[in-house]
Amino acid sequence: MDLTEQVNAAPQPKADHICVLIHGLWGNPRHLQYLAHALREKHSEQRLFILAAESNSGNFTYDGIELGGERVAFEIQETLEKLKGDGYQIEKLSMVGYSLGGLVARYAIGLLFAQSWFQENNIRPMNFTTFASPHLGVRTPLTGFHGRIWNFLGARTLSMSGRQLFMIDTFAKTRQPLLSVLAHDNTIFVLALSAFKNRVLYANAVNDRSAPYYTTAISKSDPYATPNAIRINYLKNYEPTIIKSVTHKEPEATSSSTFWTYLPNTTNIILSRAPTFTLFLILFPIGCVLFLLNSAVQSVLSSRRIRLHHKGQAIIETKATGLPLVVENFRRVVVDTFEDIGGRRTEECLSTDSEESGNSSENDGQNGLASTTIWTVKNGSKKFNGRPIQEYTFDTSQAPTGATNNHNQRGLFHGTDSYSDHPYTQRQEPPEFPALALTSAQLEIIETLDRVGFRKYPVYIHNAGRSHAAIIVRSPKKSFDEGKVVVRHWLDEEFEI
Repeated sequence: MDLTEQVNAAPQPKADHICVLIHGLWGNPRHLQYLAHALREKHSEQRLFILAAESNSGNFTYDGIELGGERVAFEIQETLEKLKGDGYQIEKLSMVGYSLGGLVARYAIGLLFAQSWFQENNIRPMNFTTFASPHLGVRTPLTGFHGRIWNFLGARTLSMSGRQLFMIDTFAKTRQPLLSVLAHDNTIFVLALSAFKNRVLYANAVNDRSAPYYTTAISKSDPYATPNAIRINYLKNYEPTIIKSVTHKEPEATSSSTFWTYLPNTTNIILSRAPTFTLFLILFPIGCVLFLLNSAVQSVLSSRRIRLHHKGQAIIETKATGLPLVVENFRRVVVDTFEDIGGRRTEECLSTDSEESGNSSENDGQNGLASTTIWTVKNGSKKFNGRPIQEYTFDTSQAPTGATNNHNQRGLFHGTDSYSDHPYTQRQEPPEFPALALTSAQLEIIETLDRVGFRKYPVYIHNAGRSHAAIIVRSPKKSFDEGKVVVRHWLDEEFEI
């Protein structure tokens, strides 16, 4: 029995609200098990149907945000048709994306929006939530050797998903990275996102080596780069996990240390870690070779799936493809190591003289995007449900309630005059925190998504060294318990049934 079947029985009366959960890179529905069961405990089967999307599981996440989004959109349509046959009358849709799943969700709702799926099925977009999703990609403003390794290997070992996350791809005929297209004003993707009544994101403040704070919080600055230099205030009843605000801390006087007082402590640390380091030196080269070989194989298979898909010949097998256990275990070790390398990044400035900068002149401004109100592919061959995507054009008057061209006008919060009327919308970092040297493409994404409006919640996971998994309690570890506070806040304060 899969996760969707576990959390849905055959209730009477039938639920009228469907919530779609989308996992991240290399993920599967089991990663969302805590989220699904927490949702079920909060809302009964008579009120909410939970769909844990499985069409993009495992190595299928190599195939990119575009193909992943198409799969999920098709899975939603198929599920809705099945529910209709079972007597359901679904009237509301909520989307929840974890990590890469947040970007897949944004692409999927754009396709559904372009198909007039919301209007034709009388579906009201309700809650759109992302947990630790890299809205600005994972290429950070950095310098140094560690950063170069991170950027080079990351962009080249994950097939299309890697290129899109590091923003070195060119989407269709737009001459821009897909993440830029997803956040360009008046595209189907932005209009679809604007239609949701509630838009919320949760971003790890520290220890997220996969997706740093600035990208998951859609922020120009990172106040948490030096946690010891700030004073953190937490939301009542959710302390010390959900952050309310931060201020600078007065510098504390420190006693001067000499080389001789520092040496014993350093020696003890080195000696205590010697066995682990020796084992690492032996196993890491083996794991690295296996990881890179597997990545090469999966990239080839992914490229083949993408080509077949574009030709309309792909047959999607929704179950995850397995890896030999030894390869899977080595992959985890190597990925953790690369994340550690990435975690040593110094957020400063980004080189603009290479392919990876994502900041070439052809990617600036609006070059390559259609001048119409909706993004289209002219003379393209891309299809969704058998129809060329360029056919999905329509007047913005057809948009669901809340979707407008002027995102700061009435309607986006269903009753508020502007985003500033909502206490948590577009929470900006205090001006004393310096802006990061982001690329122009990343800055444009921030500007557009801030106009659309998200309620942003920084999260401080103290007990887990890798907060990316802890934020949704991806596995039942004691060190991930703080993630339960995050989920409780989301269900109590932000998820509207």
